[in-house]
Amino acid sequence: MAQKIVTIYTDDLTGEESAEATTHTLVLDGVAYEIDLGPDSYDKLLEAVAPFTKVGRRIKAGVKAAPKATGGRTDTAAIRAWAKEKGYDINDRGRVPAEIREAYDKAN
Repeated sequence: MAQKIVTIYTDDLTGEESAEATTHTLVLDGVAYEIDLGPDSYDKLLEAVAPFTKVGRRIKAGVKAAPKATGGRTDTAAIRAWAKEKGYDINDRGRVPAEIREAYDKAN
């Protein structure tokens, strides 16, 4: 039996399908959020937070303000790309399994 798996990327803000949607991580008060956005929605996000990021202080990844769930490390898109390259079975959306994140951390 042959299977055909179709991955549909959806902009979480608009609900529209977008081949250009990418995952972005936001951290606020130590809580991390992931959102998949197309280019237009991402521009809206940047525009909305610009007044705050202009006056805020940048911190290095891994600083205590980064959430434990991501450890302040590389975004999920980079982890997914690495996992696929290494032959792991990983979805294009949703939470990255802990064992894959740990394997990524050990390799990097």
